[in-house]
Amino acid sequence: MIKKAVRMKVFPGKQKEYEKRHEKLWPNLSSMLKEYGCISYSIWLDKDTNYLFGYLEIEDEERWIKAADTAINRKWWDYMADIMDTNMDNSPVSVDLYQVFDLF
Repeated sequence: MIKKAVRMKVFPGKQKEYEKRHEKLWPNLSSMLKEYGCISYSIWLDKDTNYLFGYLEIEDEERWIKAADTAINRKWWDYMADIMDTNMDNSPVSVDLYQVFDLF
């Protein structure tokens, strides 16, 4: 298992919408994430800064990277682009975080 953490950002005033959209995560997106080796995926919000912290556990880095090029993933990025910082291709602006401590 590989642990990953990322930082993203939701637009001010769009936190509730971000949460709402994830509460209704598309079943085929969830299936795709599992198919590409996602064991678990959690996202937290810092309400003071609008930063999102994502924590993932994946099986294989190369397989996980390929998930970005799936049609359902691109559709999700397009769907989320109006409420968060994105790149030109609508992928979320994402910063990989460096792990400095793990108790387990």
